[in-house]
Amino acid sequence: MFAYYLDLALRSLKRNKVLTALMVLAIAVGIGASMTTLTVMHLLSGDPLPGRSDKLFYAQVDDNPLPEKQTEPMDVMTYQSAMDLWSAHQADRQTIIVDSPVKLRAPDTTLPPLMPSMLSTTADFFAMFDVPFRYGGPWRAEDDAARSRVAIISSDLNDKLFGGANSVGRTLRLRETDVRIVGVLAPWRPSPRFYNIAGGRFSGGKTADYYGRPQDVFTPFSSALEINDGNFYQYSCWQLPPSPGHLQNAPCVWLAVWVQLDSPAKVASFRRFLDGYAAQQQALGRIARPQNTRLRNLVEWLDYQGVVPSDVRLQAWLAFGFLAICLFNTIGLLLAKFLRRGGEIGVRRALGASRGAIFQQCLVEAGMIGLLGGLGGLLLTLLGLSLVRRQPVAFADMVHLDARMFALTFALAIATSLLAGLLPALRASRVAPGLQLKTL
Repeated sequence: MFAYYLDLALRSLKRNKVLTALMVLAIAVGIGASMTTLTVMHLLSGDPLPGRSDKLFYAQVDDNPLPEKQTEPMDVMTYQSAMDLWSAHQADRQTIIVDSPVKLRAPDTTLPPLMPSMLSTTADFFAMFDVPFRYGGPWRAEDDAARSRVAIISSDLNDKLFGGANSVGRTLRLRETDVRIVGVLAPWRPSPRFYNIAGGRFSGGKTADYYGRPQDVFTPFSSALEINDGNFYQYSCWQLPPSPGHLQNAPCVWLAVWVQLDSPAKVASFRRFLDGYAAQQQALGRIARPQNTRLRNLVEWLDYQGVVPSDVRLQAWLAFGFLAICLFNTIGLLLAKFLRRGGEIGVRRALGASRGAIFQQCLVEAGMIGLLGGLGGLLLTLLGLSLVRRQPVAFADMVHLDARMFALTFALAIATSLLAGLLPALRASRVAPGLQLKTL
């Protein structure tokens, strides 16, 4: 029976080509606009580490020594708190993170000095965040303790400095210090760059930088304190630090701490440890509010920071509003199309066709329109994504249509057309055959 309804639908679509084209165009434009913005939202708001994000937690302690009434602790910590949590080894893995610019040159090349971004961290960073390597590997925990002069570089920097060759063992000069390359990352582009997100909810929606490329240089935090001479970004200070090179003792928050906890029991245990540490520091007179600690997993931290740019969310709402307008237009066109065929429907009813059969026939025709609209919407979506890739935003080069969104394009088009066809099909199925036959 479906094949028969399909044949009737094709005949009807061919018989009213202009009306068919208008309905297909309405569906295609609505799908193209909505799927373009939905694809961008999908790429920007997805889980950056599926299967691992529920084991990675961002720790916060309210280091503020003043009894202020803020509801949340600062996003980052002082040097003392970060080092205390890291060195306690209460988690399966733990890492400290801070980034900064650094002057870099490769002594055995003729390239001029560069000013890339450097991430100072600890050995567990690479295993915790599943960072891929092309050559070599991460430094060891012993290198953190020994303040070893080692570094890992990105695939992009390796291509720029060494033509993509294996550069493990070669030398870089960071500021005035020579470091040995121990690893080269494979192409790695987490979306977003989740590991050093802080302050996103206060940025007025200007969070696109979190979708840029990872840092080009990774060094042990203990070594970077000496190499970079204290020139790190400070998130906030309660008073001016004594000098730029003495952040370890400064009243400033500037370090992020991530921990890996592989079971719910370990999560509960670390929460107790965090609260106990804060209470201890209050007893020492260093902080004012010990109860103000937080431990959010990776996805919760991204949601809290609001990392999806607000303009992308707005565009998505506007696009789906436009799709709704296209849906209502299609309802009107389908209603006019089906009711104009009242005589044909009356004859079929007189020959024994049930209301359900008429309803199914009309829905099959609406589904055909949706399928054609989906094809047009796919082309418009690809065009829209190509325009997004030309925009001057950090995430532009990441935008693409994956298999999931490809399937969703057609599913949304067919669902939209079937939804649009419900009322017209219901009205057509209730046509009185007797009245229609009298008009023939």
